[in-house]
Amino acid sequence: MRKILLIVCITFFTNSFSQTSIFNSLLKKHVDSKGNVNYKAFKKDEVKLNTYLNHLDKTSPKKNWSAAKTKAFWVNAYNAYTIKLILDNYPLKSILKIKKKGKDAWNISFAKVGGKTYTLNHIEHKILRKDFNDPKIHVGVNCASGSCPQLGNFAFTEANYETKTDELMKKFINDPKRNKISEKKVQLSKIFEWFKGDFTKKGDLIDFLNKYSDAKISSKAKVKFLEYDWSLNGK
Repeated sequence: MRKILLIVCITFFTNSFSQTSIFNSLLKKHVDSKGNVNYKAFKKDEVKLNTYLNHLDKTSPKKNWSAAKTKAFWVNAYNAYTIKLILDNYPLKSILKIKKKGKDAWNISFAKVGGKTYTLNHIEHKILRKDFNDPKIHVGVNCASGSCPQLGNFAFTEANYETKTDELMKKFINDPKRNKISEKKVQLSKIFEWFKGDFTKKGDLIDFLNKYSDAKISSKAKVKFLEYDWSLNGK
């Protein structure tokens, strides 16, 4: 009996790892170092993407998974289904153009995970943000838009989640197209306004920014928020 259980566990682990590797290879192939997605080329690899999505449909996170493993799983699911949604409606200029029965892209129930169907909003807000006190979730999930933190050209894993989200947060905060930072004045992405509470649980917003900013920001710096660019993050 123990031998059978061991074989089942090894098989599940190997299958999960290989399926994540499929998504990882797709991101490496179709997303450049700046997070721009070649959706036209990605469209030709939809069969491989669907293989990964089928895996998600059959997989439920386990209670004994680490926080990093669980977050990596759900962030990958969010990003994979967002890409699928874009491909299903491609070509288009913005994710805002996607509507179904009066619902926008984030409120369409289509993302199948573990035999259940979710909206993108449910995955982000009712699972990731609700269950984990982790502001780096905001650079993990990707809204397929110009002002969104760049999409990493890799899949998240238990082993890389913390280091990769640290890297993405640093890139995001120091990217002059998304945030304009100086000692006495900061112009920030709307993400820092919309989800301010997520970034200020252990200090104020400047404290959080200074953890990643290349430029030291004064505690008295003036803060303004930039307009959000919803144009597609495609080449």
